[in-house]
Parts: sequence; C-alpha cells; structure tokens
Amino acid sequence: MIGEKIGETTGKRLVRRVLSVDPPTAEVSFEDSGQLLGVSTTGIGSYTSSVRPDGSLFGHGQGMNTTSDGEAVTWTGTGVGHFGPGGTVSYRGMLFFRTTSQRLARLNNACGAFEYEVDTTGATVSKIWEWK
Repeated sequence: MIGEKIGETTGKRLVRRVLSVDPPTAEVSFEDSGQLLGVSTTGIGSYTSSVRPDGSLFGHGQGMNTTSDGEAVTWTGTGVGHFGPGGTVSYRGMLFFRTTSQRLARLNNACGAFEYEVDTTGATVSKIWEWK
C-alpha cells in the first residue's frame, strides 16, 4: 500500500538522444532539486525509454541526489508511461535507493512509488511515496 510521501523534486530535461528506431528508443538526461525525507537535495539522472507497439512507454533509469553537505543517495528505477498533449510525458513506476547517509538511511529499505511528469517545455515534476 502507498505510505507517506518521501520526496518531491522539480527540474528540467536536459538532453534527449535517439538510441534506436526499431523499437523507437531514446535516452533522456535531467537535473532537479527538491527534498527526500525532508532533506534538501539536488539531483541528476538519466533514463532510457522505448515506445511499445501499443504506443505506451517502458523506461528504466538511474541517478544520484546530493545534500548540501555532500551526502549522496543513488537510485535505480523502472516505469511505464504515455505521451500526452503537445509532447508531454507521464510515467508511473518504482525506485530503489542506496545510501551511506545516516539522515537518509531509511531509504535503503524503502521502495518508492513515483509519478514523473514532463511538460511541453521540458520542465519535470517527480513525486515519490513509500510503498509498504
């Protein structure tokens, strides 16, 4: 079941590059900032997304968030999504975290259910809830 919200970030898509046309597959990089477990972070990440025959998207990615005092948390994730009006993109999926940070250590045992939205300008919003 979905538990408490453990993170929220906003950011910007930076680079898109085509990896394949059969199936259509792209790699996307982004930067963001926000909070995890109430701790302010900045992050970078990238994901690969393939268009399925029904038009839906399947993606997997990885990234890292850092705190202002240099603590880091890494993540990997997988999600499914779809294109929306004007080229918007919407994903839902799961994230898995690793960190040596004492303040963020709870993330080591958490599964994060996420929503990830990209608007027509490339602005991103990500929200993460603990899956219990």
